[in-house]
This record gives sequence, C-alpha cells and structure tokens, in this order.
Amino acid sequence: MLPAARYLLGSPGASGFGSKSTAEEVTAACPDLGSLTAIITGATSGIGAETARVLAMRGARVVIPARSVKAAEDMRARILGECPGADVLVLHLDLSSLASVRDFARRFLSLGLPLHLLINNAGKFSHGQLALSEDGVEMTFATNYLGHFLLTKLLLARMAETAAATGVQGRIVNVSSSVHGWFSGDWADYLQLVTRRKIPYDATQAYAVSKLANVLHTKELAARLQEVGADVTVNCVHPGIVRTRLNRDREGLITDLVFLLLSKLLKTIPQAAATTCYAAVHPRLAGVSGRYLADCNEALPSPAAASRSEAARLWQASEDMICAASSQPDRTI
Repeated sequence: MLPAARYLLGSPGASGFGSKSTAEEVTAACPDLGSLTAIITGATSGIGAETARVLAMRGARVVIPARSVKAAEDMRARILGECPGADVLVLHLDLSSLASVRDFARRFLSLGLPLHLLINNAGKFSHGQLALSEDGVEMTFATNYLGHFLLTKLLLARMAETAAATGVQGRIVNVSSSVHGWFSGDWADYLQLVTRRKIPYDATQAYAVSKLANVLHTKELAARLQEVGADVTVNCVHPGIVRTRLNRDREGLITDLVFLLLSKLLKTIPQAAATTCYAAVHPRLAGVSGRYLADCNEALPSPAAASRSEAARLWQASEDMICAASSQPDRTI
C-alpha cells in the first residue's frame, strides 16, 4: 500500500499501529507504569499534555517542567481530576535560558527521585522578527534544541544510575517534525548569519533547523550511549500534522482555509501523542535506539539528518555554546 494511502486510512504498519492510533491505544500493552518517573517538557498543552495525561493514567510519576508554573499547576489539576491518585510534580523551567535549565536540573536531582523517561517535547515557532535568547542564541533553536541538549546532558547520569539500579531500561524521546527535511543547507552557517542579521529571518527555516538538530542529536546521543554501555535508549519522533498552539497562533483566512482543505490529513491530539508514547513505553522498542519514528513505525529522516559526521559536528558546536554560557563544567555520564 502506498504510504499516503496508509496514512489516510490509518492502516497499521509493522508495529501494529498507524496514523489513527491514539496514545491510550499504544500504551494498552503496558497498563501499569507505576514504577516509572517521567519528565515531559511542553506538557501544559497539546501533544505534551496528552502524553502526560496518558502516562499518569497508566501510573507513571510525571514531572511537568514549565515556564508558566500556573499553567503547569492547571495541567496537574486536570490530571488529578481524571486520575485522583496520580503523582504529578511541577517545577519551573525556561528552556530558552541555559541558566534556567541548569537550575531545573539541580532542583530535580536534589529530590533524589529516579528517572526512567525523558520526553523532550516542548516546541516553539517564533512569529515576526528575529529574537535571541538571553544567551545570544536564536530563540527557536535555543528553545527547541539547545535547552533540551543541555537538559539531557545534565540528567543522563541519573537515568543511567536508575537503569542500573532498577534493571528498567531508560528511554529518551526527542520530538522533532518532518519539517526537519525542509532545511538542507549548512545549519552552522545559517545560525551564524541569521544571528548576526546578515540574512533575513525566516521563522519556518529557523523551525526546520531546530527540528533537524533534534534528529541529529538523537543520532549522536544513541552512538555515545552505546559506546559507554549505558542502558538508556534515545529515539526521535514525528508526531504528525496536528493543529496545536504552535500553528493556532497563525490565525487568518488563508491559514483557516489551508487547515480546512487539509482536515483529512490532520491528526487529533490523542493521535499525535501516540508515537511519543509508543517510543517512551512500548515493549516492542526495548533496546531500540537512534531511530526516527512516524505513525508509531520506523521511518527515514531526511538525508541531511542521516549524517553521523554532521551529528558529531552539531554535538561539538552545542558543547561550545553551553560552555560559553557557563564557567562551570556540566556533569555527564
């Protein structure tokens, strides 16, 4: 069956799931996650909120880091309203600020909790003019990628320790997008030029670069985890096309018309959260690492995202960026 037809019909792939599968359906094989602790960024709305709701419903302790603590507390209340016995923690985190990422990691680690799942879901689509983070990094790249890179780095040791102590393999899920394939140039040159205002700012290109970085990060991290023998996997997912807050902000006649015409292609939020939840907890993915998933099945990323040398280059550039923002070395495994 052609991929487009399979997507429209929701026909299952090799995993037994497809584009119409929901987060609750893909987690039905693992109804009791009571021994797991999960950190989910971007869990106050959209795909992240559904991911948090379903994992909490299955028994996992869920940590919701958020820039708006009120929004996170509201989400916690929603989860407790549906699952009165759920264990949901709220901590402040601004992913665009490397200092905030370090502060969050320190506070979480000080709690002495285990960490089994890290779901790097938060995403930003900047509208309008170029904006730089407090660290001087293009805001979309800082939020969607660099903050998650540092967060993962700071929490890896705890994840490896948890896996060794409990015998439960740790899993990291990076939420990317098929939009990563829309950028095929040199990401380093692009970031340098756009930051210095040498080229016009294009929000879509900036978003594509950040999503490409998510895929390259997954590739390099998987190789490094294997090299050190950590019982932790990392995979990257494309959730599908869904109207979330990322694109709802772009209101207008043309936008509304496009979404009307594409309505048959749009996923519901429960469907869009399915691949994330599948990658996070489904038994079929035990030991699977470094893959790109779409519709709960393995897929091929863009050629630009498949280069190990580019992945290693991005890793080094990321280390340089986070080191430039701090005088203290960051602990890793």
